[in-house]
Amino acid sequence: MTGKFAAALIDLSGTLHIEDLAIPGAVEALRRLRASGIRLKFVTNTTKEPLRVVHNKLVQLGFDIDHEEIFTSLTAARRFVDARGFRPFLLMEESAKEDFKGISEADPNAVVVGLAPSDFYYDKLNQAFRLLLNGAPLVAIHKGRYYKKKDGLSLGPGAFVAGLEYAASVKAEIVGKPEQSFFQEAIRLLGVELNKTVMIGDDVRDDVLGAMDAGLLAILVQTGKYRQGDENTIEKPPTAVCCDFSAAVDYILNSNSTV
Repeated sequence: MTGKFAAALIDLSGTLHIEDLAIPGAVEALRRLRASGIRLKFVTNTTKEPLRVVHNKLVQLGFDIDHEEIFTSLTAARRFVDARGFRPFLLMEESAKEDFKGISEADPNAVVVGLAPSDFYYDKLNQAFRLLLNGAPLVAIHKGRYYKKKDGLSLGPGAFVAGLEYAASVKAEIVGKPEQSFFQEAIRLLGVELNKTVMIGDDVRDDVLGAMDAGLLAILVQTGKYRQGDENTIEKPPTAVCCDFSAAVDYILNSNSTV
């Protein structure tokens, strides 16, 4: 693929859809982007649902996406846990534990935190706290501040991770966005050059700044969790700011056609 952009990493929630609603124009825009020959990988910090459910939802919304094209922070966390030989205390939604099938949770020696609205209560958090005090490492699947639901912005896992860090005097290891290793693994799976890959997302820090710090280009879309002026809150400007995913695709295709 010649041109400024050879590949795209695409965020899901807030960029292509919000819960069970596709962002207007996103389904058709993805078809246009795929038809251009640009290589695609869909990257998400979603931790409430396993990969199977994430994929099924996207297909039901009309998106032409293969299961193998999705790289989630749960996938990255599973690889991390396997590599370290952890027996994790999984502070996450029960459905998300599907992606950790086969890993022993007996006598846990690590705490792994995802977005867990039904598990973020005192007794569960206190169990995690006591394990940390006894030397267990803290692993944050991501440290997102908030995310977009149909009824508005909702608190992410970052505040709970920060609370455990503060209480136990530890520092979490983060495996999802905005960690450079997350983006680099997605790029490795695509087999493309960093400087010809663009990240498209609605989170100015986890998507845009994280990608740029890893050596990628980045487009911020003004949907999902985007708030007015987000692009002015980071140290370096995004490659582009677009009103939505469809406009981001237009920007990519127009840029390639003029190179």
